[in-house]
Parts: sequence; structure tokens; C-alpha cells
Amino acid sequence: MDFFAEQARVRSSSRVLVLLFIAAVLAMVIAVDMLVLLVFGHPRHFGRVPAPHIFPLLTISTVAVLGVITGCAWYRISSLSEGGKAVAEDVGGQPVLPDTQDPQLRQLRNVIEEVAIASGTPVPDIYLLPNEPGINAFAAGYSASDAAICVTQGCLDHLTRDELQGVIAHEFSHVLNGDMRLNIRLMGLLFGIMALSVIGRQIAWTGGNSYSFSRDDDDNGGKLSGYFLLGIALIVIGSIGHFFGRLIQAAVARSREELADASAVQFTRQTRGIAGALKKIAVLEEGSRLQTANRHEVAHMMFGDVDDFNAWFATHPPLLTRIHTLEPWFREHELAALEAQMRESPPAENKEASTKESADHFLPPLDWPGQVGAAVLAAQSSVAPKVAEPKDVAEPKDKVLQHVATLQQGIPAHLTDAARQPESALALALALAMSAHDELQLKQKRLIANAFGDDVQSTVSKLAGDKAAMPSASRMPLVSLAFPALKQLPQGRLHTLLETLDAVVSIDPLVSLDDYCLVRLLRMHLLEAMKPNRAPIDGQKKLPACRDSVTLVCAVVATYGSNDDAAARRAWLLAMNQAFPGMTVNWQTLPLDWQTPFDRALDDLDDLMHAAKEILIQSLLSAIRADGVVTSTEAELLRVICASLHCAVPAQAEIST
Repeated sequence: MDFFAEQARVRSSSRVLVLLFIAAVLAMVIAVDMLVLLVFGHPRHFGRVPAPHIFPLLTISTVAVLGVITGCAWYRISSLSEGGKAVAEDVGGQPVLPDTQDPQLRQLRNVIEEVAIASGTPVPDIYLLPNEPGINAFAAGYSASDAAICVTQGCLDHLTRDELQGVIAHEFSHVLNGDMRLNIRLMGLLFGIMALSVIGRQIAWTGGNSYSFSRDDDDNGGKLSGYFLLGIALIVIGSIGHFFGRLIQAAVARSREELADASAVQFTRQTRGIAGALKKIAVLEEGSRLQTANRHEVAHMMFGDVDDFNAWFATHPPLLTRIHTLEPWFREHELAALEAQMRESPPAENKEASTKESADHFLPPLDWPGQVGAAVLAAQSSVAPKVAEPKDVAEPKDKVLQHVATLQQGIPAHLTDAARQPESALALALALAMSAHDELQLKQKRLIANAFGDDVQSTVSKLAGDKAAMPSASRMPLVSLAFPALKQLPQGRLHTLLETLDAVVSIDPLVSLDDYCLVRLLRMHLLEAMKPNRAPIDGQKKLPACRDSVTLVCAVVATYGSNDDAAARRAWLLAMNQAFPGMTVNWQTLPLDWQTPFDRALDDLDDLMHAAKEILIQSLLSAIRADGVVTSTEAELLRVICASLHCAVPAQAEIST
């Protein structure tokens, strides 16, 4: 499967379906206009309207209907302006606390943290639907910076760690594909269309009650019965719009769910997890159904169907089709054995015996984008994960556990604890940005004390001393782990933190690459999290329009990934020739003060269209692999670039030294 071609097809189909949604709204407007013409043009209902006044009347009705739908949609979308958190809480989600001692919730947090860090995204807010026995989950938000992942209690009760990881990987693909923004807009459009039916019910109820008191008065009764008929007609028209809205909602969801299943395999490097979750949905009595009243509003963003929809309204492909796509060797009779096993044993016994141990797993290192996976963009090699033979299913697991064990042994537990709470996470972020040189540290401590006080400065100093015992590759995972706690800080304190981080790093005129990467990621993600609905959307620029920015970014990657100028020039030429084939380019040595221009270049490149970003990432990979190895410095720099472009980290960047 060519993942980028598949993404382009899905995005194109989604745009067409949104246009169809708009067409459905226009059809409702026409229906209302015809209704108004019929009611107001009939002599027994309000009197016949003179011909010259018909057009203004229809104009008013058109504007009124569009205003109602647009206003209600805008209101609904505005109510979700806080992003994923607002959607999760709207359906009854309860936050999973960072310091939870519940083994199931700890495992959930660890799985989500693993996939988030491996895919180069900040750890999202985590929510649980505690009263939902079905197996389901969803991701919501405007971007990765404000994303929330919500799972049902059924996921925790029935799924093994591998299966839970498969479900979470599926949801992360929605985060990285940009599906979440469209999902929130669809929620608003559906709400706008449903509002017309609500107004119709109110008019019908008022008209019907008034008519019952006025039926002896033929004239007045006739007029009031017109109100009643108008209300009934609006209900019918609203229902028609709602019907077509559901059809479009289902079609949008189905087209994206196919890609999300395949992307989950790319995340986890095995099909057993997500296929196992789908099999359990197939045999579980509750399946993936939800009980919450507004379940249909979020149906298009869920892992499985929230209700027993017919084929027209189903938001997901049939379960057996999804399973067969992942495991072509699957036979339907296998479900009977699984059903018998789940019926005879309590949920806890159906899970892997190693679940308790798995709950204690920690985070993979930042230099491991290829093991838990790197999402859809990880498939830039245009090669799909192998699923034709069962022997390919769990091949990378041993390597995964080795990385997990290594990182768990190398990170002090109290640093992990510090990342869980807002104030200690603030101190940790500052500590990770501090220089290793004593003279610079003194100046940095004074800046921190001036900004936050002596108590915070003392905590930062202690944490800065402790980080020396931690592997350097663990800095960015800790920052990602601390992100949910940092988002809880008041906006004023967050702005002060970002200003202080910039000042702490800029004390040294030659900013280290590690410090630059840390501050760049924190600034970008925290600023987006402050105003989720203003997160960047897909750009429209083509690569030649950003040639200078491409040139600088490739030069930075080539310089920091090479041992000498000759190697850097060779790597840079490889990247530029792939980005701009046949174009003459001249190598220029990277200036010492490259950081500020580099920031501007990344912002410029974020406006590229999707296909241009693909070419750019492949060009950068050419520079990185020019010497045959991928260093931790190159992997970290590429991670920052991909995050700035709102892309996932490609699997080909897996560290080799």
C-alpha cells in the first residue's frame, strides 16, 4: 500500500463529501423556500402575498435558514474551542490522573505515552468513559498539541496490552492525519442541521396549542394551523437534512477508518493487537456500542460503530472486512472459540498473564521512532507492513522490550514524578534547558530566580544536577511526558516560562542543538495548546516557493549530521537534488547564528501542501543517510522538523549508531 497515495485519496474524498454536505444544506434552504411560498401564497393561510413581495420574502427565508444552520454550527464548534478536552468531557469522559495507582489506568497511560513519544507528538490528555462496557475509543482535537484520547472501560476490561496498543495506535493515526479538525467541524454541521428540526418542533407545539384554543374562529384558527403545519414541515425538512448529514458523516468516517487501521499496523509493527481488538468487538455482547445520549454526534470519530447502524449509516467498514484486511488468513469460525473463551472466563483471565508486568513498562527513548512506530508518515518508503504471513506478526517485540528496559533503568524515578505535576513540570523543563557549564549556569539561575522566585530556582538547580545521570536521549521524552502537566499552568505563567526558556538558552551566543530543539518544541506545542482552534491547517504552497527555506533546513541537517565540511556538502547536495532535480545549487557554510533564520524557515515550510512536505522529508532523509548511519543528533533534529511541519517522524530515520 502506498500510504501517501492513500492519504491523498482520503483527503480528496473528504473534500468532496464536505461539498456534498453543503449541497444538502442548500437543498434544505430550497425546501424551506418552497414551503414559505406555499404557506404565504395560499389565501387561507396568512393571505396571498403580492407578487412583487415574493422575492424579498424568499430572500428573508433563505437568509434565516442559512443563519440558523450557520449560527448553530458556529455555536457548537465554539463550544468545543478548547479542543480534545472539550469533546471528551462533552461525552462524559473523566480525566486519567498522572499519578493514578489503578493498574488498568497506569497501563493505559503507559501505552499512550509510548506511542506519543515514538511518533514525535506530545502526550495527549487521557480520558476514560467509566460506564461504557463496549470496546471503543476516539481521538479529538484540532492538532496534536491539544489532542485528547478517550477510551471506554470495556477497552481496559477486555483487551490485552498489545490489543490496547493497537487501538491507541489507530487513534494516533487520526491525530497525525489531521482527521480531528474535520471531525469537530462535522460535529458543528450536524448540530446546525439538527437545530432546524428543534425549531420546527417548537413552532408545531406552539401552533398546535394555540389552535386548540382558537378552533372556533375560522380565520384565526386557519392562520394558527398554518403555524402548526409550518412547524411540521420544518421537522420533516430538518429530518431530511439530518438523514443526508448522517450519510455523509458515515462516508467520511469509513474512508478514513480504512487508512487508520493500516496506520495502526505501521505504529506497532504487528497486526495481532488491532485485529485481536476487532475480534473481541465481534464476539462481545456489547460490541463497540456506547450508552451516552450524544453518541451519534461523535460516531464518526470512534474506533468502532457506536450503535447497530444499517449499512447506509455505518461509520466503519464491516468488522469481518477490517479483520480480513489485517489478517488475510483469518477464518470466521475462529470467533466461536474466542466467544466461548470470553464467556467462560472473567475479563481479567482473558487478558495476557503478563498484563501486570506490562503496566509497569516505561517510555521508549526518543531515538526509537521505528519500534512502536512512526504513524502514517512512517510509511514514506511507500512500503506497507507485511501482513500476508502470520510469522511476521510479532517480530520486533524483543527489541522493543530491550529499549524499554534500558530507558527505565537510566531515568531517575523522581524526574518522572516531576513531569506529572504542573509546577514540578515547569521546573523540570527549565532544568533540562540549563547549560552544563558552571559560568553559564550562574547567569541562568539568576534569570530563573527573577522570573519565578528563589524557591523555583532552587528546585530547578536540584533537578539540573539530577539530569546529569540521565541519558541525553531521555530529555525529549521527559519533555513530551511533562506536556499534559505544563498545559494546566495558567496562560500567564506559561508565557513567562516560554520567555524564560528563550532567555536561558540565548545566554550562550552559540546555542547547542539539543537546547534549541527542546525550546522550539515546547514553544510550538504550548502556544498551539493555548488556542487550539487556531492551530495551523494544511498549507497550499509548492516547494519552489520555499526554496530558500528548504536550502537552509537541508544545510542545518547536513551540517549537524556530518563530521566535516566535505561530508556536509555532499549530504546537502543529495537533499537539494532530490528536492529540486536538475536545479543548480551552491553550497554555503552554515552561519553561526542559524537559529532565528531556521525558526522562520520552519514556519514557512509548514505552509507547504501535503505532497511538498513528503518530498521535503524524503530529501532530508537522503541527507541523513548520506554517510550510512543515523545518529541520535540527526534523529532529534528530524523530530523537531517533522513536528514543526505537523508530520510524523518517518520510520527510515531509525537510529543506527
